[in-house]
Amino acid sequence: MTDLKSQFTPLAGEVEQLEHNLRRILAPNPSPMTFWGTNTYLLGSREIAVIDPGPNSATHLNAIQKALLPDQSITHIFVTHSHIDHSPLASQLSEITQAEIYAFGSSYDGQSETMRSLVKQGYSGGGEGVDSTFSPHKRVQEGDLISGDNWQLGVLETPGHFSNHLCFSWKDALFTGDHIMDWASSMVSPPDGDLGDFMKSCHKLLKSNWRIFYPGHGNPVFEPKNRIEWLINHRMSREVQILDALRSASENPYNLAKKVYTDTPRDLLGAAARNVFAHLIDLRERGLVECDQPFGFDSFFKLKT
Repeated sequence: MTDLKSQFTPLAGEVEQLEHNLRRILAPNPSPMTFWGTNTYLLGSREIAVIDPGPNSATHLNAIQKALLPDQSITHIFVTHSHIDHSPLASQLSEITQAEIYAFGSSYDGQSETMRSLVKQGYSGGGEGVDSTFSPHKRVQEGDLISGDNWQLGVLETPGHFSNHLCFSWKDALFTGDHIMDWASSMVSPPDGDLGDFMKSCHKLLKSNWRIFYPGHGNPVFEPKNRIEWLINHRMSREVQILDALRSASENPYNLAKKVYTDTPRDLLGAAARNVFAHLIDLRERGLVECDQPFGFDSFFKLKT
């Protein structure tokens, strides 16, 4: 069994025993956005729940199937959200195993009116990629409980990183998808992501006493409360930086990103600008900033007087 307290450098396709009845397989999709790759979790002893099957990869599909023991079968497939590094393999795995897919909904469910208006204007964001055809068999919501032969998962709605994002509780552990990770702050990229929702979801998770978080990428989070508080404070400090930068002149998200993310490599400034845009949308909805029309990523924002 893996020593959870140690930093792991996993190998794609290798099955790791994390706890009794819980294993992890790393998908072969490393990148600046996915770190080593996507963590796929296998929960259970006979009836296996797969959490975040991962990208469309024949190699990863084979690794998941090979991980099954002779008396095991996949009976449930859970998807935290429908970015292309988490959900595409779900449909193929479902066809092979006849297991149903559980998720909040399609890639466009849960979007606010503001985000829908951006989509109507043709703004598609960017970065992690959306699984546009994703559709679960079973739509689940806050408080739902789904059980296998010796496991039970609870559903927590945690929009923010993505409008259809869910976390799944297992006893005092939580599968957090891309909402909370130990190696990076979560990307919030409109119109798929919503910073106001992200902050509310963070505060929601603070209300419970979690033992450990199992994220979609990277190591487990061993001090969940501390990590949530760090993320909240990190976002609040970014907000202060953005507001300070707007005191001197109106700016668009990209120019603000260059002022705020001073140590970010140039090739990552696009992602940083999308994060800034998420902050500006939230600040605008709270009445702290305004922008020229039409409202969008290229708008110039200023402090509201």
